[in-house]
Amino acid sequence: MTTIGLVRHGITDWNIQGIAQGSSDVPLNETGRQQAESLANRLAAEENWDLIISSDLSRAKETAEIIGRKLYLPVSHFDTRLRERSGGKIEGTTERERLEKWGPDWRNLDLAMEDLGEATERGLACLEDILENFHGQRVLLVSHGALIGLMLQKLMPEKFKETSMDNTSITMLKNADSRWDCSLYNCTVHLAKSESY
Repeated sequence: MTTIGLVRHGITDWNIQGIAQGSSDVPLNETGRQQAESLANRLAAEENWDLIISSDLSRAKETAEIIGRKLYLPVSHFDTRLRERSGGKIEGTTERERLEKWGPDWRNLDLAMEDLGEATERGLACLEDILENFHGQRVLLVSHGALIGLMLQKLMPEKFKETSMDNTSITMLKNADSRWDCSLYNCTVHLAKSESY
C-alpha cells in the first residue's frame, strides 16, 4: 500500500487579501511559516515519512522545507506538475477588481486561465509516477488548494463533489491494488493544538 499525504502550503498575504495567486510566485508570510512549523511538529509526532515532494512555487517550497527540517528529510524534488492551476489574467486581482474589470460573468470569459482538465491531469500524472516509483512508501506532497481539490474530485468523484482546502491542511490518501481511499480530509487539528506539541 502506498500512502500519500497531500499538504496545502501555509498562508500568504495574498490569501489574506483575497488575491488570486495561481502560478504567481508568492512567498509565505510569518503566519504561514508558523502554520508550517505546527504541521511539521504534528507530522514528526505521528508516523514516519519516506520522502517529500513539493511544487516549485516558493509558498509550497518553503512549507515543504520547514516540514523537511523537522522530519530530517530533504525535499526529494520540486515538481512543476504540483503547481497551482494558472489563473492567467486574473492573477494578482481580487474578486472586486475582477467584477469591475470584466463584469459578473468574468468566469465565462477567456482570461487565459489554465484548463481545469489539463491542471487535473498533470497533478494525477505526478501521483501515478509516485505509485510507480515509490510503491509501498509514505510520501508527502506539498501543493496548492485548487490543484489538490481537482485531484480529489477526479480520483473519488462520489466522495468529493466539492472541495475546500485550508492552509497547511493534510489529506491522507492510500492506494492499494489500484484503488484509492481517503482516510483524512482537510485536517488542520495541528493549528488548534500547536502549543501542545
